[in-house]
Amino acid sequence: MAADDVGYEPVGVVEVLAEMKDTSELLIDLSYSAVLFGNEELAEEVLELEERMDLLQLRARMSLLMAARNPSDAEGLAPVLGVVGAAEKISDAAGDIAKIVLEDIGLPDAMRATLPEAVETLVRATIVPDSPLAGRTLGDMNLETETGVRAIAIRRPDGWLFNPGPETTLTVDDVVLFRGPEAGITEVYADATGDAYASPTAPEPAIDDLERAVDSIVHMKNMSELAVDLAYGAVLFDAADVAEEVLNLEAEVDALQSRFEAWTLRAAGRVEDPVSLRGLVRLANATEVISDAALEISEGVLRGLGTHPVVAEAVRESDEVIVRTTVAADAMLADTTLGDAMVKTETGMRVIAVRRGQDGPDADTGTHDSGWVVSPGPETRLHGGDVLIAKGTRDGADRLAALAAAG
Repeated sequence: MAADDVGYEPVGVVEVLAEMKDTSELLIDLSYSAVLFGNEELAEEVLELEERMDLLQLRARMSLLMAARNPSDAEGLAPVLGVVGAAEKISDAAGDIAKIVLEDIGLPDAMRATLPEAVETLVRATIVPDSPLAGRTLGDMNLETETGVRAIAIRRPDGWLFNPGPETTLTVDDVVLFRGPEAGITEVYADATGDAYASPTAPEPAIDDLERAVDSIVHMKNMSELAVDLAYGAVLFDAADVAEEVLNLEAEVDALQSRFEAWTLRAAGRVEDPVSLRGLVRLANATEVISDAALEISEGVLRGLGTHPVVAEAVRESDEVIVRTTVAADAMLADTTLGDAMVKTETGMRVIAVRRGQDGPDADTGTHDSGWVVSPGPETRLHGGDVLIAKGTRDGADRLAALAAAG
């Protein structure tokens, strides 16, 4: 057997699925950041992780095939195969996005003008020997509280460490992916590398139709990422109503892609080189694939097959956890907004959805609304009985639970 050949070996399916989830989510972050900032180093990291994902999905499929002994097993494992296939699709889409940079396809300047809306700043920084960060734990540095910047992954000679925790010590030659607001990134990057962070310029788009096309992609990206988060939440909690929200988001992304195509075709007649729009087209197509993959993740729940325990356990075991918690009537979060409670600052958790409970009125209408608020913002007001679905670290989940608990 050649060195690159892959043969069956006993592996824990939960462990493999958890790594696939973490890797696919990191790939989304890296690929968009690579293309928006024109960063070839980030794009190369995407392709390396894509190769790792290919290996993971093969091992997962082999293990699942070995586990299916009868039709009943096959029926139960079908949604698990769907999750594996969806993670692979996300990986392939991320690779296509990264190749926009590596194959020098390029993007129009209008794309860079949307950076503040499209993505938090993400940088790849190598810890130098005289860095004040070297030898210190992330908890000791308290980066997120002090600067708003979080280390989302670290690459070392023995592989990747996803979503490092407060006990993780940064060492010399660690390649760290930092994400956060540009002001914080500027400070942290300088401390890590000894070099000044060079912020990309953001020219004003000159063509209205092109600006609208770019705006469509930005919305598609945000909705696709939210759909992936909600899909894993639906699987974890076997929540059909959350899965329905994924279906709705996927339909919205399809509609946005249709609008994008119209705006792009109109803009093509007004740009000097229409071929320069290839990068936008590839980006939109890959983004739509990610939303389709999110729907595949939640398809088992949508079709009434339920959640296989191995998938739910993998989501729980992943480095960035998804939690569901109910706001008590007398909790610190009750009758306040997410912004006023400083939920993200205090806990590091991102609330991705709120289901209105029975104890309070809707913040905007004053009447009860038992539906979902998807992608709530800092102005979203919470009430007792509201159910929050949030994403972040395990420590952050504990802090969020404390804020939502009875006083």
